[in-house]
Amino acid sequence: MTSPLFDGITARRVDTPRYTANVLERPAADPDAPSATVVLVHGNVSSSLFYQPTMLALPDSVRALAIDLRGFGDSETKPVDASRGLRDFADDVRAVLDALGLDAVHLVGWSMGGGVVLQVALDAPERILSLTLESPVSPYGFGGTHGPDGARNDADGAGTGGGGANPDFVARLEAGDTTDDAQTSPRTVYRTAYVAQPERQSAHEDLWVASMLTTRTGLDNYPGDAVASENWPGFAAGTRGVLNTMAPQHLDLSGIVDLAVKPPILWIRGEKDAIVSDASFFDLNHLGAIGAIPGWPGADVAPAQPMVTQTRAVLDRYAANGGVYREVALADAGHAPHLDEAEVFDRELAAHIGV
Repeated sequence: MTSPLFDGITARRVDTPRYTANVLERPAADPDAPSATVVLVHGNVSSSLFYQPTMLALPDSVRALAIDLRGFGDSETKPVDASRGLRDFADDVRAVLDALGLDAVHLVGWSMGGGVVLQVALDAPERILSLTLESPVSPYGFGGTHGPDGARNDADGAGTGGGGANPDFVARLEAGDTTDDAQTSPRTVYRTAYVAQPERQSAHEDLWVASMLTTRTGLDNYPGDAVASENWPGFAAGTRGVLNTMAPQHLDLSGIVDLAVKPPILWIRGEKDAIVSDASFFDLNHLGAIGAIPGWPGADVAPAQPMVTQTRAVLDRYAANGGVYREVALADAGHAPHLDEAEVFDRELAAHIGV
């Protein structure tokens, strides 16, 4: 494969007290006086490479940066303490901002990265000029909750976390599989779950798959560990690794509604999202409900998570408490609106940051 970097984008290593980060940059036309600095945070099983088209599409006056989280892309691999929710990643982002001398920025987060930037907002709202949440994980995590207010199904987070990863998918990540010969190959997962219009991205598909394959696997990274559970489907989230950061007993971002400083939020999502939705094909309880996983005990015991409804409920409370948010739902986009509907996404982002 040719260079993974698009023309106009550079990469550099940034040393911080927490980890050594790989950071992509599309500088402003006048590097000494950018109109704004936008920092983009990728999602799970991906890297900053996915955000290159967005970086290049931003107005020339903007400085665009994209950070590889620990264990992804070309950043250092370090253990992820899932008992802190997404704070290991959020603290890493703040450490990079510190190392680059950036006080306040516009933060963009995709999928898991949406949860990361919300965690930054919880811990350091003064560092954020605006938030853009692209197909974000629910404020109550991924799986194991029900209702608009994120009530937990089980105390132990049954059916969530590291045990929910498909072992063949993990093995194919580890092996660097670039084929499309199985439903569990990264390329097939990209085509069926990341985007709704893969044909529009065919020129860059090899790069997107290569980005997915930078994901470091193991108990301390992706997917993480699991523990036995008396509740269906027989396992619960552990305390190590990526997927456990989003287990409901470890993650609750709904506290943003009480922030004294509330940055404006753009929530942009695809109506065809297979990953984050009110009927997610990655939520084991939804899969049980449709008969894809046997033994499902029923909606009164293991209800599916209404992820979009939960996000809207939290953002409505955010607005009621003095914040501002805007929801943009794209009819023909999947989990990656910045790829499926790039022109609309780029236009909405530029308007949101005021450039």
